[in-house]
Order: sequence, then structure tokens, then C-alpha cells
Amino acid sequence: MSGVLAASLGGEPAHLHECSRAGCRAAAAHAIVWRNPKIHAADRRKTWLACDDHLDYLRGFLADRSFPIEVIPVEDLPR
Repeated sequence: MSGVLAASLGGEPAHLHECSRAGCRAAAAHAIVWRNPKIHAADRRKTWLACDDHLDYLRGFLADRSFPIEVIPVEDLPR
């Protein structure tokens, strides 16, 4: 991202993968791949990113709702 768009969104991110926890801008080390089976088909999955400090919080939020989840290293995400 560059130019006007980057400036309007606050500039370049500090890390290639940033934590998805609100207010956290730490580097993400984990990808939490999940879906809501009540509204998503089995082949539709969403991804949240988590730093080490917020992995348990984000995973717990999804697990409390009985969403199927898989945690993988961000390095294993498809490019």
C-alpha cells in the first residue's frame, strides 16, 4: 500500500502480519482459521491473526461459541 491510500489508512503496517485483537499492532505468529457452521458452508473459512499474548484470548472467544478452529503458524498461510 502506498500513496494517498496508505496515508488515509494510517500508513504502512509495522509487520507483514498484525494481530487481529482490537488495539493490538504486534506481529502475529499464529493464524486461527475458523468458521461459523450456522452461516458458513464447510468450505468457507475465515482467518484471524494472533500474537503470542492474544492467541489464547482469540482462540477462546471462538471455542466458547463452538466454532471449529485450527491454529497454524502464519508462515504456513497460503500466499
